Amino acid sequence: MDFSFTEEQTLLQDSLKRFVQKEYTFEKRKAILKSPQGYSREIWSQLAEMGVLGLPFAEEYGGFGGGAAETLIVMQAIGGGLLVEPYLASVVLGGGLVQALGARPQRQMLAEVAEGKLLLAFAHGEPRSRYTLSHVETRAKRDGAGWKLSGRKSVVLNGAQADRLIVSARSGGAAAEEAGIGLFIVERGAAGLAVRDVPTIDGLRAAEVVFNDVRVGADALLGAEGGAFAAIEQASDAGAAALCAEAVGVMEALSAQTLDYLKTRQQFGQPIGRFQVLQHRAADMFIHCELSKSMALLAAMRAGEADARERRRAVSAAKAHIGRSGRFVSQAAIQLHGGMGVTEELPASHYAKRLTMIDFWLGDTAHHLERFGAA
Repeated sequence: MDFSFTEEQTLLQDSLKRFVQKEYTFEKRKAILKSPQGYSREIWSQLAEMGVLGLPFAEEYGGFGGGAAETLIVMQAIGGGLLVEPYLASVVLGGGLVQALGARPQRQMLAEVAEGKLLLAFAHGEPRSRYTLSHVETRAKRDGAGWKLSGRKSVVLNGAQADRLIVSARSGGAAAEEAGIGLFIVERGAAGLAVRDVPTIDGLRAAEVVFNDVRVGADALLGAEGGAFAAIEQASDAGAAALCAEAVGVMEALSAQTLDYLKTRQQFGQPIGRFQVLQHRAADMFIHCELSKSMALLAAMRAGEADARERRRAVSAAKAHIGRSGRFVSQAAIQLHGGMGVTEELPASHYAKRLTMIDFWLGDTAHHLERFGAA
């Protein structure tokens, strides 16, 4: 299989690198984190103008018909610059579900997502669900021609920033059954909807969302009633593959910064990078980055696989490996930086925090090892 990028993909990669280096400095990122929204609308609009937000969508909905390789390129750039903008939540997860299940009128919203005018978030995890995708206790009951939603969602990525939530709710079956789960589009200002915004340790935002008899119309249902589980699982795998790509971008940037530090930090009258034991540690970091890059490519190529078993094996293998490699690289970087490595003033600590959180989003290392074995 040829993993080399096309000319267009290489141009996309280069333009994103230049954009991040010029427009997303570490100081600017710190200012964005302090803003009420938790992300930059200016940066989001610039990404829309570059066509980045519409890459995965069909051309008829304002997109470019891109695939896994384009998502991988974007997420690596996001990781390298530590962007906190809601690309994963709005484009990969939310947009991916609308594109997979939405009727033609519902898919029209993808054009607004591509233009940067509409933010989506996927509200699926619950207080007792852990990483079990089929564990959904939120209920959807018929209410005339529409539906009434009741329940609670936990740690909804960018849930408070979203204009619309893609909500999983059960219209039939027991709490852990795959059958009976549907997806519903809920407007942010709907009556009975309560959203509490929470900052995460890596600078992103998540939300606790409560549905208290939230009424939605018949056109809010995505796809068939109770038949959304397969799409939820595939979207989650696509999201996990995207996180793997982001982790590679984070690891590469952190390794490069650590190597620069080893070349400039003086000890005993010479750069500490001349000490052989530190060179070995830097080499180990490089090896973990290269192995992770290969695993992220595998996950990206298999994320859209129709064969669910093969998709699970590839994505879970990548997520488990990258979870371990991310821990090694982040811990090694902190150790090589010494006490400076844990300070807020140095980018290294922020990269390490992001790697830690990537391991927990959409299933941690232990979960994906178990899932890989089951597949």
